[in-house]
Amino acid sequence: MEESNYVNQNIIIEDRKKLNITGVKDVTSFDDETLLIETVLGRLTVKGEELHISSYNTDTGDLYATGRIHAVVYMSDGKSSGGFVSRLFR
Repeated sequence: MEESNYVNQNIIIEDRKKLNITGVKDVTSFDDETLLIETVLGRLTVKGEELHISSYNTDTGDLYATGRIHAVVYMSDGKSSGGFVSRLFR
């Protein structure tokens, strides 16, 4: 999948229960509380409860998920700032 195929990225949240994202390059990891997604605009983290990826089309870059959505956050520089353990060992 080439990045040039995606000019725009859209995130649509319906009633904090349904999530549609376009421009998805890869799903890095997921569980029922966190989705880590690489998009054409950078790394995206979705936090919530009972999260479930209903469909993900790798050809079009469209992802549809359901669950209780609490937060959708872009990483500003594409790098994780690290958690408590990484700060402890600096």
